[in-house]
Amino acid sequence: MYKIKGSIWIEGGDGAFIGIGRIKLLEKIGEFGSITVAAKSMKMSYRHAWELINSMNKQAKRPLVETTAGGVGGGGTRVTPEGEKAIKIYKDLQKRFHLFNEKESKKIKL
Repeated sequence: MYKIKGSIWIEGGDGAFIGIGRIKLLEKIGEFGSITVAAKSMKMSYRHAWELINSMNKQAKRPLVETTAGGVGGGGTRVTPEGEKAIKIYKDLQKRFHLFNEKESKKIKL
């Protein structure tokens, strides 16, 4: 039996907006509350992580990630409600995409 495979992402006016890697980064930021720790857990440089976050924030109507500067209480990073919504929308879309692939794979008769 053959299987259809593929990746899915959402593009905005400036190119890639959200894909599996960016969603994983958002989830890690939500888990750790830190871009540095999230990036390290994904074996990604802080700079690359920041570029991805900046790209998403610029393309979104409202920021997906917010940072607070350090100080007495320390700084941190959080995924905003808009970011949580983006994660849910992407995961729902990805689930439908995989179901479509499974269904169409059964139709291949070569």
